[in-house]
Amino acid sequence: MSHSITLEIYKASQGFPREELFGLTSQIRRSFASIGYNISEGAGRNSDKEFANFINIALGSSNEAENQLLLARDLGYISEEII
Repeated sequence: MSHSITLEIYKASQGFPREELFGLTSQIRRSFASIGYNISEGAGRNSDKEFANFINIALGSSNEAENQLLLARDLGYISEEII
């Protein structure tokens, strides 16, 4: 599911202004990709404690990504439907 959402974010952010390429565009993509990366890495660990740690990191990335979506919406880069 995280992978699918990340793909949608990549598509949605293609229309961001060029001056955001190294700002919001890059950051929002990295935040969404990080969610799946951390879940996957945690699932490959050998203990529930390590897995829980990576889930917490993914949750932090999710919170960051949510804030970036709101910013992109408020700047008029994406529509409400994306959120």
